Amino acid sequence: MFVFEVWAPAASQVELVLDDGERLPMKGGDHGYWSVEVPTAGPGSRYRYSLDGGPVRPDPRSQWQPEGTDGPSVLVDHAAFEWSDRAWAGFALERAVLYECHIGTFSPEGTFDGAVGRLGHLVDLGVNAVEVMPVAEASGERGWGYDGAYLWAPHHAYGGPEGFKRFVDACHAQGLAVVLDVVYNHLGPSGNYLPEYGPYFTDRYRTPWGTAVNVDGEGSYGVRDFIVGNALMWFSDYHVDGLRLDAVHAIYDEGALHILEELSAEVAKLSHQLGRPLWLIAESDRNDPRVARSRAEHGYGMDATWDDDFHHALHTVLTGESSGYYGDFGTLGQLAKAMVDGYVYDGRFSRFHQRRRGRPAEGLPASAFVVCLQNHDQVGNRALGERMPALVGPGLLAVGAALYLLSPYVPMLFQGEEWGASAPFQYFTDHRDPELGRAVSEGRRREHAMAAGGEVPDPQDEATFLGSKLDWGELEREPHRSLLDWYRRLIALRKGEPDLGTGGRLAVRTAYDEELRWLVVRRGRFSIVANLAGERQAVAVAEAGSVVLASAPGTTVEVPAYRADDGAVPGPRPEVGSARVWLSATSVAVVAH
Repeated sequence: MFVFEVWAPAASQVELVLDDGERLPMKGGDHGYWSVEVPTAGPGSRYRYSLDGGPVRPDPRSQWQPEGTDGPSVLVDHAAFEWSDRAWAGFALERAVLYECHIGTFSPEGTFDGAVGRLGHLVDLGVNAVEVMPVAEASGERGWGYDGAYLWAPHHAYGGPEGFKRFVDACHAQGLAVVLDVVYNHLGPSGNYLPEYGPYFTDRYRTPWGTAVNVDGEGSYGVRDFIVGNALMWFSDYHVDGLRLDAVHAIYDEGALHILEELSAEVAKLSHQLGRPLWLIAESDRNDPRVARSRAEHGYGMDATWDDDFHHALHTVLTGESSGYYGDFGTLGQLAKAMVDGYVYDGRFSRFHQRRRGRPAEGLPASAFVVCLQNHDQVGNRALGERMPALVGPGLLAVGAALYLLSPYVPMLFQGEEWGASAPFQYFTDHRDPELGRAVSEGRRREHAMAAGGEVPDPQDEATFLGSKLDWGELEREPHRSLLDWYRRLIALRKGEPDLGTGGRLAVRTAYDEELRWLVVRRGRFSIVANLAGERQAVAVAEAGSVVLASAPGTTVEVPAYRADDGAVPGPRPEVGSARVWLSATSVAVVAH
């Protein structure tokens, strides 16, 4: 027996249509919910709904769409899965070293089970949390996942509900937490029948994807139930440890209780019931610390936000790129500020945005910022999807890795970054609607033709997807093997030394010289000393003992090197050093005091 329920407040008649064609009238209840009890239904039952005699549609809360976005919905018995993670207690976000991956390109198989076969690599690498790009059912067999249409159903091409559970269970068995990327600011255009069911969207606001999700207007109670219920489902039924919320700045809520605050309160209750930490990580381009402030401090209660300012500051210092939003960055001073303050733009004027942007992140812990050198957006939104090894040499690549992996914030790697994967990560889709597919291809070509010299990979071409798959054979070849070893040593150092883990931002001190191109980041009893110049040089530090880790040979320490007032090494710094660290061109070293 199963009770079917659907929210359709505008309908005057709703029917449950079973797979054999039988149509059962549903009974209207409070607030637009309709229900019917079917004694013969159970796990595996296939069904759709018909509103006011119209065409049959899948369930907006479908748990499984094995035949894709237009196929029947299928009931899943979540209690039937035999979990082996009963001893899994999770851990605090401040201990996390995240690894972002896309299931379809992470392994040759492109499935949840295929990804399970690569978890040993992640354990050996030293990361302890896997952040999975969206897996909600979307059009076709491949895509990034941000055009999901059935947010409650793991994609059939990846292995469906059972496959995702096996993946999470296997991660926990190897000590890896799981963060799932979810999208609540829009839904994909293909297979999205939510407007037929109720006021899920509103034209009172606009987003880059069209009309906004309705979380504060008439009928929004059902939409909010849909979002909060979906988030809790991933934690309860799939045992994930965290959710990464896509582009929360595109969720417009003028109500007294912001949807993010409501969500964080409900997740906190569930965390208490389950007896393990549950994380909420938001992506926001507003540099608004309220997103990560506690509800007690009148914030939204997210545990962390992606810190794009840190990425942009680091990326531009390494590459020299200045197009688009990168034009707001490019100095070592900005990178030093990001190291200390989290945000670079905390009320400062932005030339790109032509307005003041952000506000100071005072009082936020370092764990409130997730930082990276690469991620799916910053790689995949490039015209050709180039990774950092295509933009900078191995020396600067090692410098960039050290600066973010040993920062005070929560670090996140992007799949294949650790060995300098040669495969690009390009934008790919599989829209089955020919007109939509053509529009996406042409739009991508118009947007990036100039940057790519006219040759823009077609998102709809399967070759674009296949070319983005990781080549795991590279791990045993140079220069990939040496870079992988560097990443392993950096992560081990971070995890083994409390002073280099996620800690208070006020404990970070920096010194830099824009002209000579060096940067020093002091963290407790360690200094990360980076030489971004193209020649060997000495960098002043407050004090120095031994070299703990170096990316290139020839790193030496001289003590003492000069008097405090001889002006031998210019540049702004909070303190005058009594030692010098000699570094090879484009290299970095960690020095203990």
